[in-house]
Amino acid sequence: MSGDQVNSLCDQLMKAVTVMMDPASTQRYRLEALKFCEEFKEKCPVCVPCGLKLAVKTQTAIVRHFGLQILEHVVKFRWNSMGRVEKVYLKNNVMGLISNGTQNILEEESHIKDVLSRIVVEMIKREWPQHWPDMLKELDTLSKEGETQTELVMFILLRLAEDVVTFQTLPPQRRRDIQQTLTQNMEKIFSFLLHTLQENVNKYRRMVEVPQEQDALSPPQKMDLSQELKAQANCRVGIAALNTLAGYIDWVAMSHITADNCKLLEMLCLLLNEPELQVGAAECLLIVVSRKGKLEDRKPLMVLFEDVAMHYILSAAQTADGGGLVEKHYVFLKRLCQVLCSLGSQLCALVQGSDSDMGTPANFGKYLESFLAFTTHPSQFLRSSTQITWGAVFRHEVLSRDPLLLAMIPKYLRASMTNLVKVGFPSKTDSPSCEYSRFDFDSDEDFNYFFNSFRAQQGEVIRMACRLDPRTGFQMAGEWLKYQLSSPVDIGQMNSKTGEGLCSIFSPSFVQWEAMTFFLESVISPMFRTLDKKEIPVSDGIELLQLVLSFETKDPLILSCVLTNVSALFPFVTYRPEYLPEVLSKLFASVTFEVVEESKAPRTRAVKNVRRHACSSIIKMCRDYPQFVLPNFDMLYNHVKQLLSNELLLTQMEKCALMEALVLISNQFKDYEKQKAFLEELLSPVANLWLSEDMRRVLMNPEDFIQFVGADNKIADPVMEDPCGLNRSRISFCVYTILGVVKRSRWPTSVEEAKAGGFVVGYMSNGNPIYRNPCSMQILKLLDNLLALIRTHNNLYMPEMVAKLGETFAKALDMLEVEKNAILGLPQPLLDLYDSPVYKTVLERMQGFFCTLYDNCFHVLGNAGSSMQQDFYTVEGLAVELLNSAFVNLNNIPDYRLRPMLRILCSELLHAGVFVKPLVLSCPPDHYESLICPILGPLFTYLHMRLSQKWQVINQRSLLCDEDTADDNPESQEMLEEQLVRLLTREVMDLITVCCVSKKGAEQNNAVAADGDDEEMMSTEVTPPSSSELTELGKCLMKQEDVCTALLITAFVSLSWKDTLSCQRTTTQLCWPLLKQVLPLKGLESVLPGTLIPDAVTWFFTCVLKGLQMHGQHDGCMAALVHLAFQIYEALRPRFVELKAVMEQVPDIQKESLEQFDTKLLNPTLQKATDRRRKDQFKRLIAGCIGKPLGEQFRKEVHIRNLPSLFKKVKPPLETDLLDNNEDGNLIALFEL
Repeated sequence: MSGDQVNSLCDQLMKAVTVMMDPASTQRYRLEALKFCEEFKEKCPVCVPCGLKLAVKTQTAIVRHFGLQILEHVVKFRWNSMGRVEKVYLKNNVMGLISNGTQNILEEESHIKDVLSRIVVEMIKREWPQHWPDMLKELDTLSKEGETQTELVMFILLRLAEDVVTFQTLPPQRRRDIQQTLTQNMEKIFSFLLHTLQENVNKYRRMVEVPQEQDALSPPQKMDLSQELKAQANCRVGIAALNTLAGYIDWVAMSHITADNCKLLEMLCLLLNEPELQVGAAECLLIVVSRKGKLEDRKPLMVLFEDVAMHYILSAAQTADGGGLVEKHYVFLKRLCQVLCSLGSQLCALVQGSDSDMGTPANFGKYLESFLAFTTHPSQFLRSSTQITWGAVFRHEVLSRDPLLLAMIPKYLRASMTNLVKVGFPSKTDSPSCEYSRFDFDSDEDFNYFFNSFRAQQGEVIRMACRLDPRTGFQMAGEWLKYQLSSPVDIGQMNSKTGEGLCSIFSPSFVQWEAMTFFLESVISPMFRTLDKKEIPVSDGIELLQLVLSFETKDPLILSCVLTNVSALFPFVTYRPEYLPEVLSKLFASVTFEVVEESKAPRTRAVKNVRRHACSSIIKMCRDYPQFVLPNFDMLYNHVKQLLSNELLLTQMEKCALMEALVLISNQFKDYEKQKAFLEELLSPVANLWLSEDMRRVLMNPEDFIQFVGADNKIADPVMEDPCGLNRSRISFCVYTILGVVKRSRWPTSVEEAKAGGFVVGYMSNGNPIYRNPCSMQILKLLDNLLALIRTHNNLYMPEMVAKLGETFAKALDMLEVEKNAILGLPQPLLDLYDSPVYKTVLERMQGFFCTLYDNCFHVLGNAGSSMQQDFYTVEGLAVELLNSAFVNLNNIPDYRLRPMLRILCSELLHAGVFVKPLVLSCPPDHYESLICPILGPLFTYLHMRLSQKWQVINQRSLLCDEDTADDNPESQEMLEEQLVRLLTREVMDLITVCCVSKKGAEQNNAVAADGDDEEMMSTEVTPPSSSELTELGKCLMKQEDVCTALLITAFVSLSWKDTLSCQRTTTQLCWPLLKQVLPLKGLESVLPGTLIPDAVTWFFTCVLKGLQMHGQHDGCMAALVHLAFQIYEALRPRFVELKAVMEQVPDIQKESLEQFDTKLLNPTLQKATDRRRKDQFKRLIAGCIGKPLGEQFRKEVHIRNLPSLFKKVKPPLETDLLDNNEDGNLIALFEL
């Protein structure tokens, strides 16, 4: 093509680019221009001359950038088809652009520099070192031409390291060639980088320091403009050199970093005091001190503890913090803090026991002082950053005994007393921390979430410190507690809405009380664990307890803190039992706490919390010290009976909490008959109410139930008017009480005590004792009505029952807002409403009643098995009773009610420190056939049908757009429904897994994520499914053909449902154990052909491939699914030729490779490759059906050819020189011309 044609084409391209980038262009013209430019890049044969012409520096930056993009496109997509001369021409011209085709370093646009460096790196990735051996020399020559070229060389070296080492965007062989060559030349590269950095920093300093070296009497002079520009250019190169170093020092050998007596570390420390370069220097230093590897290689890093390095680090921190809050300086302080933290981690790793030659560094004290300075900095973020390192040092075997560290503990504890005070909200100005928080947090909610986590972390570190010095921590806590008790209350500007002089959660007094309480809790626990009984300061503790018990306040927030202090100090009472009545009196007074007596207004959230707090404290005391409280049982019982005599004095939850406390103490009777009589007396009011004819009628009939709880009424005043509230509270009281007794009533843990007390009624075949629970007889009397209530509650969702709800309560069975927010993952607002009365509408109260009642009923059933054991499982007709109550009308029960039913009743609840042994897991194997299988069989079949329908709707919804949706917020509703289906799916799959699979190899993957937590989907750790086996219950279920079919279909169909977390769990834990159960036995196929038919085999295999198509973009899921597909194919292909037909339908499959794989698989005489190699081969075969992320589905593939290997492996028998066999001699270097 002639020059005129190229010029004409370039003119058209310039116009097109201008149209694309002009904000005034219409969309039509912009799309036409884009189409023209893209077609030009793809099809035009003169891209290189056009690109070079557009890239000249006389053009505008937009046009130049497009010209360089054309050249980059040519290198990435046409390089393999270009001739040698064309490649050399392009390479020389690009290097010419770097040499003289760019603007001055300060004037050139950053995106021009970036694309220019990308082009060179793309050529390097394709030709170096084999065909371009002098590349490094050429870059070195370019760098000598000036600062502009040096900066571009830095960009090229950094980009090369990122592509090859960090992101690994190359084929394995090319990556290996380039990385090995980089490693071989690393000494030269590092020398070049350090020389460039040092030279430009020295030039920069000379320029900057010239005006400062004037005579003190002469007037100050500024640098002239040329000097200032020269200094800025040198500074820019220095920054680029630091950034490039950061790309290398993470992976190069430590010998390069510590060469020449740690010259690099010395330079970096010096640059910490250079304002323009300090952030880059700190980044490099952070990467160095964060290095892992052999301890021997890391020892030179201890040079940073020497006087000079420590001086520079500390002086840089002081200077950066001295000028107030400047964002640049604050970023530097964060990096410097991270450097000190990593330095502490290195110290902990290097300083080992007495056999180590590395001792505590001489400047350890200075290091601790500097670290403490960050811990006391106004920035809450900086404070929190130091906690992990403090914890590591405090628990270190050697450092924790160092006198310097022990002397630092009081200072750290003093700092923690300040840090525990929750101040620094971004929206406020009441603390120096607020200004820093505005840089670090987007909202008060973000800060609140962060601070709660930070405070928990501090508590852990405080406990570690107090194990080393328990007395100092206790002394400080005591002084702080006394100060708070004697200080007047300061409510601050935001006073309470319910009364004069009451605190809000932001009041100065409350935040101090809250911090002090947390500190006291944190120091007392380790003191009792660390000190001998004789050394514990009992007198001091009792003195503090007396002060707290005598302290009176009407402020609910402060009273809640007081109750926590009472609980924290309670261990001292075990040494002085005479103070127990005073403690109980204080707690019982708080159970009935009111701010304003006889008030008609609802209680505030803070008042409710105080009352619940008091109940919880009593339960905790009875749970942890039952033997100690037992002598005061009669006093406790009388007090509770007195409170229960007034029906309106306590809420139902508060009543039941006090009854739970009594049940816990009664467990210490260790006398079956005595405890049974007590429980009978305790439950008699509940039994009389629950078993009455009126209540039975209400519980049996949905219409009567709706009328009894008032759900059919139309309320005029939905806030204050609630005529049936008392009826609802009575039902709640009964269910709460039943649950509390079932949860808390137990036999003695000692077998001997249980036998002596009459709790053992026999022995199982394995010799384990069979216990009886003293509550069984009473609870079983109440069971029929409980099951009736569950059946009635389920039937409330029938359309005819929903129609009977009153106008006010039309949405009474809907989901609570708090449930919706939890499912959607919406953050809860910051709770600043502690002082506001909780004015719930009667509809909200009704919704809460239905939700809580439903959950509690299933909690009773979930706990009944583990609590009452054989007394519960041998109830006549229990399976039929449960099927006719808990599992009735499931079609109408919404997902948000079905989920908790599955979780509570059947699935495994063994996380977050809670152990509620469910119905299924507690059942003895003897009752599998009579009880569990009749329940789970129909349930699994139903759940499979329900989930299949739900996912079908979701899949159709993604294809269709429903324009007639009348919902106020259809998008939000659809999101909620879809997320509910996902969560329900997880519950069902977890339930099947718990019932069917033993946890031999699946435990690692069995951590049940919180609702909506999808982090596990990115996990690449795959537990081989073969390590899991079916449980006895699983084998029992799989013997029933309909249940077996439902389980297999549910497990394999779920692999292609749009829930990655469920897919990964099911793949790793469930599919293979289930399938293995129905496989034909090897060697006995003709006698025992199994239950599998060819169509079923191909269906299972196809399901796994569909799962790969859906979830292949997630590494963890992809690895698990590939493993499962490989197992199925390898196990079943010899017996089912149909699997090969399925494989042949995989897109882009290599038929020859499939034949080879099959031949090796079917021929047992051939030597088999390792499992990993066979799996890799299989993965390549099915690569066509592995799904890709949306961003990669339509991306044009970049193909980089492998060059002749640099390092050929020579077989031992061959001793001939490789050069003698090379007919063409050495490889011709393309770019030597």
